[in-house]
Amino acid sequence: MKKFVMFLACGLLIGCNVFAQAPLKIAYINSNVLLSSMPEKAKADSDLAKYARTFQDQIDIMMKDYQTKGQAFQAGEKTMSEAMKEVKMKEIQDLQNRIESTQQSAQEKLQGKKQEVYQPILDKADKALKAVAKEKNYDYIFDVAANGGALVFQKEEFDVTSLVKAKLGIK
Repeated sequence: MKKFVMFLACGLLIGCNVFAQAPLKIAYINSNVLLSSMPEKAKADSDLAKYARTFQDQIDIMMKDYQTKGQAFQAGEKTMSEAMKEVKMKEIQDLQNRIESTQQSAQEKLQGKKQEVYQPILDKADKALKAVAKEKNYDYIFDVAANGGALVFQKEEFDVTSLVKAKLGIK
């Protein structure tokens, strides 16, 4: 009987402690909406597009050269010796390999540039989000844009996107 009373008292103390805690404060944000409204993102997109264009211009020149050499090969193939055909085919194949290599290199450099350009913007948004969370005393803030949105239901009153925008000085 003593053990039962002790167990019941412990249960009541633990139960009271659980109910005495403040309820969790939860909110959500749509990071896509936030980022697209930041003026820095528009400039970053423009800079990134210009950077990408320089690579595309190089690749376009190489492709025109590839097409020209391919057409010249097809036009003169019947009159070429086997040795000349091999040389021309190797030349065209080498050009194709350079184009592929340039495309791969451009993608890697573009990805690095994208990281470099967007990181300060992401850091600024993250800092503002954390400031809003601290000011409003939120326990959790979910990003509904992440991975297609992790929440299936949310009340509009818990959307802190506008608060974070205001913190960043965005209307």
